Amino acid sequence: MERREKEALISEIKNILERPVSREEKLRDIAELLRNRVEHYDWVGFYLVEEDETLVLGPYSGEPTEHVRIRFGKGICGQAAALRRPFLVEDVSKENNYLSCSPLVKSELVVPIFKKGELVGELDIDSHRLAAFDESDLKFLQQVCKIVSDALF
Repeated sequence: MERREKEALISEIKNILERPVSREEKLRDIAELLRNRVEHYDWVGFYLVEEDETLVLGPYSGEPTEHVRIRFGKGICGQAAALRRPFLVEDVSKENNYLSCSPLVKSELVVPIFKKGELVGELDIDSHRLAAFDESDLKFLQQVCKIVSDALF
């Protein structure tokens, strides 16, 4: 994805965040925007943190998933939450601690969302391509998470 495309998406995300609708609607619209506009983002969703070290599925775009509650440490999302850092997995079939949402998923990128140093959620992206994500995806999605955090948390 070119810089110009990323800048356009960031602008659209900022516009979504200014709408007078609920946080849930804003997150859903952002998930749909990313999934529909970035070719290799086949599932995009937000997980929100509960006090008991559990991630709860929030708004998402893509096929339904059975993983609506994930304990910290479980799966890629849970590992990202426990370690408070992004996880970029090029081939999910090589992960021992992977929670499969679909046999079509080949790679995954999870980016934590922080507010004042506290983990409040995650942005989870699945792709049907092997090694679909790179450092530019990570930096772009970290920027998205910062904007979302500043506006909604």
